[in-house]
Amino acid sequence: MRRFFTSLIIGLVLGALIGLYFGWVQFPVEFIDSPMSDLDRVYLDEYTVMIASGYQFDQDGLGAVERLRRLGVDNVPEYVQSTTERFITNSRDLNDIRLLVNLSNGLGRLTPIMEPFLDLTGGGS
Repeated sequence: MRRFFTSLIIGLVLGALIGLYFGWVQFPVEFIDSPMSDLDRVYLDEYTVMIASGYQFDQDGLGAVERLRRLGVDNVPEYVQSTTERFITNSRDLNDIRLLVNLSNGLGRLTPIMEPFLDLTGGGS
């Protein structure tokens, strides 16, 4: 029995040492600075909604456009419009839709599909 535990402990220590060697020396982690445009659509949408939330607070359209340029889109107002319309047609979260409609309206890209949601944001006439 004692031989079994000794072998087990020696095996665990050797396994840990070999694992540390491979993890730190042979195959270390390489960090690569990826552009935001490489994010999955879910995270791009989440970032866009966060920017729309900030716009709701400060009403700074130029700042919102500058923040969204980091996504690598050529035409930011068109991107916000298409994202907003996709949220509406896919019946996404109503609060997110309201934020996006407000941002899209602030960027001058209000479409007929967005108009019912604009009244809910308090930005309608």
